[in-house]
Amino acid sequence: MSTMPLHDEHKRRRARNLALGGVLLALVVLFYFITIAKMTGGGH
Repeated sequence: MSTMPLHDEHKRRRARNLALGGVLLALVVLFYFITIAKMTGGGH
């Protein structure tokens, strides 16, 4: 397997998971606001 200690691998995996979660959350918020803008007439 890997020569890296297990706790370092866990830290790295957790950091990557948090980053992916943040990106997914940002996309959800972006689509939410786009949907709201379209429903309210898009500012026209």
